[in-house]
Amino acid sequence: MAGHTVYTLSEVSRHKSKNDCWLVIDGRVLNVTKFLEEHPGGEEVLLESAGKDATKEFNDIGHSKSAQNLLLKYQIGVLQGHTLKNNEQVGSTEEPKKKEMSAFVIKDDLTPKYTAVVEFAAPLLVAGSYFCYRYLTPSS
Repeated sequence: MAGHTVYTLSEVSRHKSKNDCWLVIDGRVLNVTKFLEEHPGGEEVLLESAGKDATKEFNDIGHSKSAQNLLLKYQIGVLQGHTLKNNEQVGSTEEPKKKEMSAFVIKDDLTPKYTAVVEFAAPLLVAGSYFCYRYLTPSS
């Protein structure tokens, strides 16, 4: 592990505040202090795992490839006893290669869901009422 800063879990456990937040994922020691406010799940999620090995939680969520690549940006070292997969760099500050990603936005529709039924049923009710009236009233 030449060239890699090696930390013990007890060293990592001393960094579990909002101003100094470290955690371990897949043997990588990450300083995510600057990422707290940017985390899509909120900073509370990261603070719950601060100072601990959060590998299980990270993998259970099913993070995207982009999120997995972001680990390199915040990596400051390796956990004692772990080896890195694929001989990846420690503490790489390069942004992960950006691929075109398609996305869509779900618009918050504030109208109640039953309005579609009402918009469909109201004209039918009016038309049905008219035909019933014409059928049931005697013609002069």
